[in-house]
Amino acid sequence: MAATASFLEEELCCAVCSDFFKDPVLLKCSHSFCRVCLKKFWEQKSSRECPLCRRKSMDDPPLNLILKNIVENHLKHKNEAPEKTEAPEKNESHCSLHGEKLLLYCVEDQEPICVVCQTARKHRDHQLCPLEEAVEDKKDLRASLIPLKEKLEKFTKLKQESEKTAKHIKSQSQHTEKKIKGEFEELHQFLREEEEARLTVLRVEEKEKSERMKEKIENISKHVSTLSEKIRDIEKATDLDFPAFICVAQCSLQDPELASGALIDVAKHLGSLKFRVWEKMLGTVQYTPVTLDPNTAAPWLSVSDDLTSVRYTGVYRQLPDNPERFTNFAFLLGSEGFNSGKHSWEVEVGDKPEWDVGVAAESVNRKGGIAYWPEDGLQVMTLRKGDEYEACTSTPTHLRLKRKPQRIRVQLDYDRGEVSFFNPTDMSLIYTFKGTFTGRLFPFFSPCVNDDGSNPGPLKICPVKVK
Repeated sequence: MAATASFLEEELCCAVCSDFFKDPVLLKCSHSFCRVCLKKFWEQKSSRECPLCRRKSMDDPPLNLILKNIVENHLKHKNEAPEKTEAPEKNESHCSLHGEKLLLYCVEDQEPICVVCQTARKHRDHQLCPLEEAVEDKKDLRASLIPLKEKLEKFTKLKQESEKTAKHIKSQSQHTEKKIKGEFEELHQFLREEEEARLTVLRVEEKEKSERMKEKIENISKHVSTLSEKIRDIEKATDLDFPAFICVAQCSLQDPELASGALIDVAKHLGSLKFRVWEKMLGTVQYTPVTLDPNTAAPWLSVSDDLTSVRYTGVYRQLPDNPERFTNFAFLLGSEGFNSGKHSWEVEVGDKPEWDVGVAAESVNRKGGIAYWPEDGLQVMTLRKGDEYEACTSTPTHLRLKRKPQRIRVQLDYDRGEVSFFNPTDMSLIYTFKGTFTGRLFPFFSPCVNDDGSNPGPLKICPVKVK
């Protein structure tokens, strides 16, 4: 009876507070919790999910009236128990068959027994142990379940996250494949058009020179006919008097010559053809020194297909919670980290009233709180309220700018331990962080939130000319 009562009490306890249910509510997944406990849990997690199975549930779960009544009745009887006489209490700890105290526990039958029961046929040759020892073993067993349940919960959550990641990988692959095909189709189209243009030039030259040569041949044919007649006349004139013969033999035609430039200029068409096409192709493509990494972008950010701009959408997207992703702030990083040398890039900030740009250490915290200073791995310049510029040092450094820049140039000199910010319009220095770097540094960006609709614009990486 004591074991049964203990099991019942365990089932009537909330998994969050480990106390009897108070005002229990029922989730879609059939798990129940105290209303207050569930509310606190949801506030801490910032998502409405079951504390046990992590399934999403409705905003306002209904009261579990049956469970509420069971708990209240149980507590009522439990509170009344001390007022009963001693006899019933003795009966609960005595064998119902033999009236002896329940001092032993039958492991096979999993029930408490008395000393007489141990010799009975039902429990003969069964494994027995003192009842108190069995109770302690049960407690130890329940205690050992706690870390196992916690680990099971972690593995269950990881499995769900892995399944979500697998779907996202498939989606990413399909989207990326489509973009690759699109990019190469543009290159193929450029090459097809360039090929057709060069073949057209060749055909035009062929036509012009062929027509010229045709005219030349026709003229030569006329001269040949004229000369042939002349020769026949001379041959006839050999029978004439000498003066007449001289007149017939005279001819005013000049000797024929083949004009230069008559052939196709093969060298013009084939010379360094690939290089000249490549050189022309450079004028049609853009190069950006930094590529944004969508795998680091917070769920509220939208990165352009060409990975050169980012904007805040305010819409939480269901993305894998991979280790690289920022989850608490509207941040993202560039795809390439630097651990030596000089590097620079320009960011178009336009008329945005709020933004952050700079560099971040690879070790920067991406899942929890983060302070805007170098000690936490950030060398960042920010704009707030349209005209408040700051360098995020340990004590914020207020910056005075003569004019509002439309672009910000970030310049990293890793070996000298410097991160500098410039206005690229006149290359005036705004601020320089100085220190010593360890580990890789990544370009850092935040378009900041747009809760009131005044900050909708994107941050854009500016392209550079390819030399």
